[in-house]
Amino acid sequence: MSYEVTASRRRPQRFEDLIGQDFVSATLQKSIEAGKIAHAYLFSGPRGCGKTTSARILAKALNCDKGPAPTPCGECLHCKEITKGVNLDVIEIDGASNTGVNDVRQIKDEVLFPPNSSRYKIYIIDEVHMLSTNAFNALLKTIEEPPPYVVFIFATTELHKVPATIKSRCQQFNFRLVPIELLKNALEGAAEETGIKADSEALYWIARQGNGSVRDSYTLFDQVAAFSDGHITFDKIRDKLGLTGFDQINTLVEFCAEKNPQNALSFLDEILQSGVSIEQFIVDSADYFRNLLFIKSGITKESLLGQSPERFSRKVLSVWGNDKIEHALEIMFQLFRDIRYSLDPRCETELAVARMCWLTDYVSPEEMKEAFNLAKSVIGSGGSIPRGFKGFSPADENGGKETVSRDEHYNGKTDTRYGFINKPVTEPTEKKTAEQNLKLESEEKTDSNIEENPGQTEQAKQTVEGNNNIGKITDIRDLPGALADFFINSKTMLSAIFSQTSNWVKQDGHISFTVEKPLQYNQMESEKALIQEAICHLTGESLSLSIKIKQTENEGQEEQVIPEQVEAVRSLFKGTVLST
Repeated sequence: MSYEVTASRRRPQRFEDLIGQDFVSATLQKSIEAGKIAHAYLFSGPRGCGKTTSARILAKALNCDKGPAPTPCGECLHCKEITKGVNLDVIEIDGASNTGVNDVRQIKDEVLFPPNSSRYKIYIIDEVHMLSTNAFNALLKTIEEPPPYVVFIFATTELHKVPATIKSRCQQFNFRLVPIELLKNALEGAAEETGIKADSEALYWIARQGNGSVRDSYTLFDQVAAFSDGHITFDKIRDKLGLTGFDQINTLVEFCAEKNPQNALSFLDEILQSGVSIEQFIVDSADYFRNLLFIKSGITKESLLGQSPERFSRKVLSVWGNDKIEHALEIMFQLFRDIRYSLDPRCETELAVARMCWLTDYVSPEEMKEAFNLAKSVIGSGGSIPRGFKGFSPADENGGKETVSRDEHYNGKTDTRYGFINKPVTEPTEKKTAEQNLKLESEEKTDSNIEENPGQTEQAKQTVEGNNNIGKITDIRDLPGALADFFINSKTMLSAIFSQTSNWVKQDGHISFTVEKPLQYNQMESEKALIQEAICHLTGESLSLSIKIKQTENEGQEEQVIPEQVEAVRSLFKGTVLST
């Protein structure tokens, strides 16, 4: 007996044998059982999902000697002839090669004659979307009001190309892609029929490569079975078809997670030298990272992963989080797009692997936002960074050893394209010590009654030396005007504020005054050391200073609470909250 391919040998002969099309099977069987047979059907869906097979089963069910019956007997003359494709009353037409209006006119002439020996004359037009517009228009009247003994069954993979006028005259059935688990079970049945042993991992791979198509899965199964010597394993598939081994990808990604570019690039060379194409390596790597994302999300379904979850590297799953795995997947997708126009695809691939070796240092936008929020809170509260914050890697949490950063390779520059942020270069210890000594000397020279602000103090002294009113102000009421004149050249805005001050009080070596607005108060407070130095020299006395703000009408009312976020921003930028 001649060899028959698995897709033809295992073609379903009953509605019950259809894989993954329960809705179609149940609806057609119920319609036949109730005697509600339409004059036109439109089957649409992806390739290899059973559209033409369902049309033949429907033809047998309608013309069976024991029917019309939901399940054809398969033994009568009509059933056998339809199965072999030699029945005169079941006409199969290829829409791709019979696209003209003349072909449709021939159908219109033939439907006038009743069937030869069957109950119905059935026209099965495959790839009906290939018909021309004129052919569709010529067919409209025929499929709308055909003779009672004629049934049209149209099949198409591109439903959107079928005119709406045709769709409205047909009962539509949408065929779906078959789940991987059902395809794997069908492949197991095919292997048992032929006496071939097959590992579950290999069958899952074949089912996934079938992309939901039963015919594609059976075709690939026949190809794999031809070189497997009676036992289908994934290792044989990998070696013969030039795939990247799962264990190889595991090892390569572990090198990347360890930030070991030398071993990663050397191992990549071994993979490519074994005969694996660059395109296949990228596809397999992208599939690997996809599965890692599923596992990190708690999905461990073997039919979805194609592998047992335990086979994936625990080291990679522990070192890389979701954001880093997503970034690795994006690198693979971008690499697949780039190599089509690359001068050197291998170089592009090696560059992508080298970038993945630094993926551990990648900072995601979420981590960046968290770092900024923490920085604002630390600056606002004057606190310190909490231990264990994942946005930083303090040396004391790594056993006193700093993690190697990309500064050594990029001289402190930031790789913004791939999201790497480098650590700032540490200044020499000698420079820090000199700055600390300078600060200590400045603090020793600063007067104890004046706030520590060496820059402002020195500026005040230089300004005071050229003023003719030193030690001449005795009346506190003359002091605001004298201060306004004192700062007229060096601090114009500050000079203008003194004309709006009030309630000047001098008592027990202390002087105070009041300003009206919060902005004026902030300006005065920022220059307090300068103002205090000027008052001391204008009055010839050593006086302490306090600045007050005028009470508002709402002073006695309940104090409004400022949210923490607003307070952090105010403190960070040293501003004032005008209203809440």
